[in-house]
Amino acid sequence: MAAARGRGPADVVEAHWQSLRLSWQWRHAVHRIRRPGRPYPGIVPLLEAAAAQPRLRRLYPFTSHFALLFSSSTSYPWTVQAGSIEPLHNGRFMVRRRSPFAVIGEVETAEEAVALVLELLPTDPEPVITAST
Repeated sequence: MAAARGRGPADVVEAHWQSLRLSWQWRHAVHRIRRPGRPYPGIVPLLEAAAAQPRLRRLYPFTSHFALLFSSSTSYPWTVQAGSIEPLHNGRFMVRRRSPFAVIGEVETAEEAVALVLELLPTDPEPVITAST
């Protein structure tokens, strides 16, 4: 990440997408070993579906309590765009709007959840920036 920060915000975003996907894939694999047969929220397929969308891919992804959010800032304080997607234990996904805060819907697949978030995204989202530290 330090090397990516030296190259600029776009590289930070790309590096973080890769890092986030790998870390959640690892956590899921550990969960399957430690708790075989117990469900695991669909964060891995959600990250894959979101990463496939160019409009989301240019934003900085982060997770909080399994929910996936997207920021136009690469460091805290986050500038959250659109809303959040939360994988539920029943295999479904809940999409929430950020402002005003509200549940938009609950859908069956990660792809459907990503489509809902894309609808909430401004037509011309802010460019990714690095917040001053």
